[in-house]
Amino acid sequence: VQLQASGGGLVQAGGSLRLSCAASGRSFSRYAMAWFRQVPGKEREFVAAASWSGATFYADSVKGRFTISRDYSKNTVTLQMNSLKPEDTAVYYCAADQTTLRPASLYEYWGQGTLVTVSS
Repeated sequence: VQLQASGGGLVQAGGSLRLSCAASGRSFSRYAMAWFRQVPGKEREFVAAASWSGATFYADSVKGRFTISRDYSKNTVTLQMNSLKPEDTAVYYCAADQTTLRPASLYEYWGQGTLVTVSS
């Protein structure tokens, strides 16, 4: 089972990036898919999640700017990030679990992370 995240990069404040996470090895149609992020010296924090039924959840800090969506046929989840701010700079990780909203440490599957850098 593997989650492969991609799409990170360098962008100016106010710009946009689109992260993708491709799952392989099994179907995740009955799993929640989520994005977390982490900066050095801080704990991994929740960004957004989409339940197996398609319900979406966001951290207050990204609500209205980020959109999570999933393609069940392709076993992928994307995170569209708009109006990016320097404080969004972090390594972003995709994750999957049978439970949607739970601490990062309890998520079952993780991708390798992709770096997003937002310059001011």
